[in-house]
Formats: sequence, C-alpha cells, structure tokens
Amino acid sequence: MDIKRKKELLNEWKNRHPEIGVFIIKCKITGDGFVGISKDLQKEFNSQRFKLSSKLHPNKELSKLWEEYGENNFEYAIEKVLKYEDPNDDYTEELEELLEKYLLDKPQARRIGK
Repeated sequence: MDIKRKKELLNEWKNRHPEIGVFIIKCKITGDGFVGISKDLQKEFNSQRFKLSSKLHPNKELSKLWEEYGENNFEYAIEKVLKYEDPNDDYTEELEELLEKYLLDKPQARRIGK
C-alpha cells in the first residue's frame, strides 16, 4: 500500500463518526436483558462477546447465563443512538442520561456494569 493511500485511510479513521448510545445483550431463553452505554457500539459488541466467550466478563449473572445457554441464544441490539457533531467531544454525561431514561422506561432491564 502506498503512502498516499495510508494517509487517506488514517484520515478517514480519525474523522469517522461511530454510533454511540445504549445497547442491550438479551438472553433469548430467559428474556434477561443487560444494558450499557458505549462511545462505539460496534466495537462494544465485539468487546462484550470476547469477554463473555473468554469467561472474563465482570457481570457474573450475564456470564452464568452465557455459559449455560451459549452464544447462539443471545442477541445484541442497539436500543438508543445519541446524535452528535464532534467525535472528539466527551459525551459521557449525555450517554449516562440516556441510559437512566432507558432504565426508567424498562425497569426489568439491568445495567451491564456497576
């Protein structure tokens, strides 16, 4: 790959706008849903799946269900997407507010962390 193409790809990466928002990992068998927030939802899905498959996930309840029913009995979904302008700004506070509103609407859902 030539230098010009590498610079183009690097520039695209720096200027990308990943989806940020609230996600859920839900057990299809039990209906248990675990929600969290992320500044890159696609990357988060891969991270969560890796932690669960490697038995390194901090949420013991979710890990137990994953081990009992297997990856094929879980679904990952994006529940709410936060619209934003500048990918370099910190949207943590807005994401936390979005998560709190979601949990008020869906009291049966549980936080993935904390």
